[in-house]
Amino acid sequence: MPVLNKILAAAIAGCLVTIPSVAFAGDAAKPAMTDNMVMVGDIHVSDHWARAMLPGQKVGGGYVTLKNSGSADDRLVSVSTSATDRAEIHEMAVVDDVMRMRQLKDGLVIGAGETVTLKPGGFHMMFMAVEKPFVEGEMVPVTLVFEKAGPVDLMLPILPARTKKMDHSTMDHGVEHKKTN
Repeated sequence: MPVLNKILAAAIAGCLVTIPSVAFAGDAAKPAMTDNMVMVGDIHVSDHWARAMLPGQKVGGGYVTLKNSGSADDRLVSVSTSATDRAEIHEMAVVDDVMRMRQLKDGLVIGAGETVTLKPGGFHMMFMAVEKPFVEGEMVPVTLVFEKAGPVDLMLPILPARTKKMDHSTMDHGVEHKKTN
């Protein structure tokens, strides 16, 4: 709690211009927090954000950098948010010139001493059936759950979309599509 007290005291004193993110851990884990970095267990969680969605868009993406400073592998086993009932960990890759996206049902391993970045075009958080599109400048509450380190709650700042709306109907989400002539 001393770190949080210092941040609050600095904010009250007007010493902080902005707080880029806020993070809290569950009762079992008490993360250290500095600016846009949180530590839960041996996992450093940083650079977390979500992309703004276009009006009517039902699918959103979330991104984060995960660094395992421990001597044993850990695994990101789930992600959840109050913005939707369906949040998943996904992998996107180009296979045979076709962009394929699939849910990582067993989670994502963060090897001992390794850093894994969830970013556009690679591993990412996928938020589906979002009722209220993410708006630039707002925040999205997200809970990441690690196999060993446990849960950590984050507030993802929503950054500009900067890209055209993704057409997920042309992507392979692990479902076979029949071609029609």
